[in-house]
Amino acid sequence: MPEHELLQALSTQLGVPYLAMRAGLFDPAISEALPQDMARRLGVLPMFRIGNELTLATTDPQSMPVADEIERASGCRLRWVLAAAEAIQKCLFEAYSGSAYDPDLIDGNTVDLEVIENAGIAGDTTTIDEMAAGSPVINLVNSIIQRAIHDNASDIHLELFRTKARVRFRIDGVLYEVMNPRADLFPALVSRLKVMANLDIAERRLPQDGRIQVSTKGRTVDLRFSSLPGIYGEKVVLRVLDKGSTVLDLHRLGLAEGNLERFRRLLARSHGLLLVTGPTGSGKTTTLYGAIDHLRSIEKNIVTIEDPVEYQLDIINQNQVNEAVGLTFPRILRHVLRQDPDIIMVGEIRDRQTAEIAVQAALTGHLVLSTLHTNDAVGAVARLVDMGVEPYLLSSALIGVMAQRLVRRICPECRTTSIAPPELVERFGWQARGQVMLARGRGCRSCYDSGYKGRLAIHELIEIDRPLQSLIVAEAGYEALSDHVRQGPTPGLFIDGIERVLAGHTTLEEISRVVLQD
Repeated sequence: MPEHELLQALSTQLGVPYLAMRAGLFDPAISEALPQDMARRLGVLPMFRIGNELTLATTDPQSMPVADEIERASGCRLRWVLAAAEAIQKCLFEAYSGSAYDPDLIDGNTVDLEVIENAGIAGDTTTIDEMAAGSPVINLVNSIIQRAIHDNASDIHLELFRTKARVRFRIDGVLYEVMNPRADLFPALVSRLKVMANLDIAERRLPQDGRIQVSTKGRTVDLRFSSLPGIYGEKVVLRVLDKGSTVLDLHRLGLAEGNLERFRRLLARSHGLLLVTGPTGSGKTTTLYGAIDHLRSIEKNIVTIEDPVEYQLDIINQNQVNEAVGLTFPRILRHVLRQDPDIIMVGEIRDRQTAEIAVQAALTGHLVLSTLHTNDAVGAVARLVDMGVEPYLLSSALIGVMAQRLVRRICPECRTTSIAPPELVERFGWQARGQVMLARGRGCRSCYDSGYKGRLAIHELIEIDRPLQSLIVAEAGYEALSDHVRQGPTPGLFIDGIERVLAGHTTLEEISRVVLQD
């Protein structure tokens, strides 16, 4: 039986509330009510105080010696709640990180994090390394990175405000506050990260970008470092690129059966332009990598142009944009066409030059894959025409457009189901389906009480047929193109999302949050 179920049973038996601990459920300022070493030794977490009553989390609310010692030390009446030991230890670290700092509070596994390629460090790093060696800075940075990797965070935000510092993780597209380090430690944390990224620690007035590669638990993880000076200090964002958790298999991208078949059919074409569209963070690059992995063969010359190269693949010739030396998307693309390519992947079409060269490459016998920032699949046509691509060339080159979004998946730990209410059944026309069951998550410590854990993609894939080609050549507007697509067999993003709701993978609220219904 899982630990949380045992604790819930014990809670019912003893009449003591059970809590799935997380940041935000306790007041870090109350940590001063109990000495740090005592809280750690007794395995209790001061949560909040109302009047003279102190609420604490523990795994053993019946231990009288512990209660007597805390009452003598705090001078308060005690109220207990049940929580898991691991959660209490993690929250102890966060609660006391704002006052007295003890390196031993940090998970001992932080020694299992090694910085790779840490050579050629800019600036004088002796002082910061000596200072960090005698303080918890290195262990704290390692702990933050390891916890982000463990929680499958996509980004780590380190921010400084007037009186406090904050660490937030972006998990499944949503930011969660996980830690409040002491404000006076924040500059040392930033300097430590700059040392790891081979950047100048003395430069605090200008933005800096870098790359950190770490190895932990047998996995190699890339971190993209970005700093931006603010009014209270630098804000740092680390983009976590965990190769071990990335899905590169085309069949595991979450495409519905019909969309998967159409996508594979488009990838089998010998030439043409195939686009993946969506906002930033919608998984477009991952889909392109899945397509490249599907096409990868020793018999084909596959070349990519990326900014930056996020994942390294065998047998693929990958090239990185470097605008500082004049290596832009258009320039690399021109040279790539002289390298006898079969398939070309362009990370993103950003300007007219790139768009025109990509279209010409598609027309001259190459399969070109790329991404574009548009809200839906039809919008890609209008965007390329706005960029200056001639409609008659676009109609011949473009073979398909796939729009996609990422929606949060229901947490399997706290998943529950219920019968769909009659008004929803009537609204979506589900009467013929009989009794419709909808799923949702109650919220637990595993999912930060959100009810969601992990994400899946929803798609809209249109193939450019002859009627659509004729509309493009005739420079038909967005509305005319949309009407034609709606009349076809391709389900839109919202319809694809509703199918995932009926399958019990996500919720109506999540689909409505991500996709606006037409």
